[in-house]
Amino acid sequence: MKISFIEPAILLNAFAMTLTIPLTAQYVYRRIWEETGNYTFASDSNASECEQNKSDPIFAFREEVQKKASLFSLQMEMSGLVPGLVSTFMLLSSSDNHGRKLPMVLSSLGSLGTNGWLCAMSYFDLPLQLLVASTFVGALFGNYTTFWGACFAYIVDQQKEYRQRIIRIAILDFMLGVVAGLTGLASGYFIRELGFVWSYFIIAVVIAVSLAYILFFLSDPIKESSQTVTMSCIESLKDLFYRTYMLFKNGSGKRQSLLCLLIFTLVVYFFVIFGISPIFTLYELGPPLCWNEVYIGYGSALGSVSFVSSFLGIWLFSYCLKDIHIAFVGIFTTMLGMMLAAFTKTTLMMLLVRIPFFFTIMPLSVLRSMMSKVVHSTEQGALFACIAFLETLGGVMSTTAYNGIYSATVAWCPGFIFLLSAGLLVLPAISLCGVQCIGWEEGSYTLLIHEEPREHTSD
Repeated sequence: MKISFIEPAILLNAFAMTLTIPLTAQYVYRRIWEETGNYTFASDSNASECEQNKSDPIFAFREEVQKKASLFSLQMEMSGLVPGLVSTFMLLSSSDNHGRKLPMVLSSLGSLGTNGWLCAMSYFDLPLQLLVASTFVGALFGNYTTFWGACFAYIVDQQKEYRQRIIRIAILDFMLGVVAGLTGLASGYFIRELGFVWSYFIIAVVIAVSLAYILFFLSDPIKESSQTVTMSCIESLKDLFYRTYMLFKNGSGKRQSLLCLLIFTLVVYFFVIFGISPIFTLYELGPPLCWNEVYIGYGSALGSVSFVSSFLGIWLFSYCLKDIHIAFVGIFTTMLGMMLAAFTKTTLMMLLVRIPFFFTIMPLSVLRSMMSKVVHSTEQGALFACIAFLETLGGVMSTTAYNGIYSATVAWCPGFIFLLSAGLLVLPAISLCGVQCIGWEEGSYTLLIHEEPREHTSD
């Protein structure tokens, strides 16, 4: 007998993702450190800050390593751009007919293969450039964006009532925060006590368990129709693009405007949040902080608290604020955190500056729920495919841009990237103002989801 609880798979994948990201960033940083010069990497150091004597050779060496690590991350992201975009769009669009499990399974297989390869690389000390090739191959199967998009669509399939849907998504964000916080806190100890080889092996085992749960225990209410089975590959591809096109064509002009503005708000906000995330690790590894793996874990854990606090924020604010105002709160507090991070020079301040980021996840949850309310139940897969496609594109573009900008500005102003992020967050705030002007506050959007798709007719 199969069950319909997606939460175990989400939590296992959240553990794998939140452990893989800081591990890979520090693995790349350490490999480049060892290959760049003759300085020994002090992995057992308990120092949380370092000197800023620019005449010291180690200071220039650290800056060079940061530049190289940032540019290598840029190469990795670029290698997965095209295959990630194509696989994400096709898998999530087709899930309306073929079920939500297929993108979950394939993206899990890609993650399993990538972590298995990282385990082999760290054990045999293989050339670092091979990591770029593994990123390309893994992206062919989808990525974490594909997996989360399928999970959100799966939840929307089950929760037809809007208020239950936003609470369910917020609860998931809460659980993700707990897992991410604990994993981030433990990531430094994983590296220090187990090393990279065993850490990547454990991640691979966790993904394998999640994959087995999805394959053998998780039910999928969406069944293949006989019409879809008989479609050729070309016809299926045309159908994917057609349904995405109809997502924007159907409905009134108000619905189209709302959908475009909400998607723009989500994508730009995601662009900033996703792009700045790895920069935090690089910024903390370099001077004046020079954090070790344990302190990096502390910072990652504090950053993950935003999942929990965002859930609590949505739950509390929903009693006194409308959805759009909750999104505004998240955007403006994140903007404040970016500005404070730009001028942070001590470990204590870097830990305290995480506090304004506690509501960072709120806009993502609220905006997804608002968009799911605007479209029909039969268009949820196409909607989340479109969102995941744009998030994949925005994610790769953001990490590419952020790593490039950081490598170019780290020598003269390491905090410039945070000031730039604060400025970019003005765009989603303005876009939300447009949503409010169109009339989201009027409460008439329960009608939009019940509209019948209009056929195009000529006069």
